[in-house]
Amino acid sequence: MIATLADLVRGHARRRPTAAALIVDDRIVTFADLDDRSSRVAQAFAQAGVGRGDRVAIVDKNGAEFFEVVFGLAKLGAVAVPINWRLAAPEMRHIIEDCAAAAVVVGAEFFGTVETFADHVEGPVVAVGAHPRWPDLHDWAGAHPAVDPGVTTGPDDLTMLAYTSGTTGLPKGVMLSNANFACKSAGVAEPWRLGPDAVALAVMPMFHMAGAGWAFAALWQGATTVVLREVDPAAILAAVARYRVTNMLLVPAVIQSLLDAPGDADFASVRIVVYGASPISDDVLIRGIDRFGPVFAQVYGMTEATGSVTQLDGAEHVGGLLRSCGRPYPWVRIRVVDADGRDVPAGVVGEVWTSSAQNMLGYWNNPEATAAALTPDGWLRSGDAGYLDADGYLYLHDRLKDMIVTGGENVYPAEVENVLMAHPDVADVAVIGVPDPRWGEAVKAVVVPAPGARVREAELIGFARAQLAGFKLPKSVDVVAALPRTPSGKVLKRALREPYWSGTDRHIG
Repeated sequence: MIATLADLVRGHARRRPTAAALIVDDRIVTFADLDDRSSRVAQAFAQAGVGRGDRVAIVDKNGAEFFEVVFGLAKLGAVAVPINWRLAAPEMRHIIEDCAAAAVVVGAEFFGTVETFADHVEGPVVAVGAHPRWPDLHDWAGAHPAVDPGVTTGPDDLTMLAYTSGTTGLPKGVMLSNANFACKSAGVAEPWRLGPDAVALAVMPMFHMAGAGWAFAALWQGATTVVLREVDPAAILAAVARYRVTNMLLVPAVIQSLLDAPGDADFASVRIVVYGASPISDDVLIRGIDRFGPVFAQVYGMTEATGSVTQLDGAEHVGGLLRSCGRPYPWVRIRVVDADGRDVPAGVVGEVWTSSAQNMLGYWNNPEATAAALTPDGWLRSGDAGYLDADGYLYLHDRLKDMIVTGGENVYPAEVENVLMAHPDVADVAVIGVPDPRWGEAVKAVVVPAPGARVREAELIGFARAQLAGFKLPKSVDVVAALPRTPSGKVLKRALREPYWSGTDRHIG
């Protein structure tokens, strides 16, 4: 029985050593190969002083190295910390310092970013590629024996820290355990149609649950996982045809890019396309079904719940159910509650709460945020508003939080506002999400100029670029005389958003 990430690679290597685990750049990595390589990585980290409970940050795009490092750390009882490589250097440094990383693994494309704060990393910095000062991962690990250190961990032991943006502007580390991944990865075998005969495509970034969570679920079930380094519509279509991909997870923006790609797509092998993480338009969904067939399954979830907790199957993509994000998995409970935490009747909007073994342990080193998110009896407050119908289908209505989801990435307005307020021409600012045909939502800044100043959109966005990841930058700037506020001074974000969302049906995905 697989109960941990370490068990995953150990078990499949023992039972099915020659089966293909990964296909990366046309190279087949068997389960035996992955077991061998992850053991060498484990030995290398152990020699460097990394042990049980220590955190190791990973800054790189998708590749075999991600899995070698994560499984190697799991064999030590250490904790993987995949970092969003789109972040700016100060944001990365904050995460590495917040989790007190004992080491950092960094891909060649991000050497320059990590070099700006490498001197502040307590342990070794290991390069994926040639670097003048840092050891190369392949040589570094290859110098050690392929001997599994044999550390065993329990269901509640921390195995991954997945950082997500916070309402205060600082990312929070979501603590995910062996039990979280075991529950999710074992449970979705049937709804995601995964098994040893499946060929799963892993193209979403591994710092995201749509990347790592999907790949772990596929490998958990013994599926071959085709790993693409980054999202490229032509490469996705080519991989589907070449490797006869059966299972994919994509965000709506990527689905749209596939629909807009030239040429005919051969989707004959595809049995399911799971989608979620951001709003999808009816047009994209209907075009997708027309072109690729009834293969789409919508999911709703969050990092704090190890990914998806509800699913709308392909056959349910009809009529009014297209507005729904499905029903909870059999092992998941969903409640919709009022401001006092009391269940509301079917059809009444309230806050969505969820409970299952997928719920996180809490936020790293942040008991206040943990207490705000998790109830004493184990319910996770989603911060999303929605309702359940009489048949148990969940419909999302709006956000209780101000979070913006753009292309599957979470952006919290407070973080962007704090940066923009530092510009001398800005007297006041509010950041909101507005509809975007490709990304679901786009970040917009509504700015009140300082007296006598003139706010220039390009200049303001350029000012923010040095401090924020690209996906967090405003895509547009509106200038107003004053922001609408409550008598207590709180900005009325809903009033700001309403003109942009008027006439749309999907405010949240």
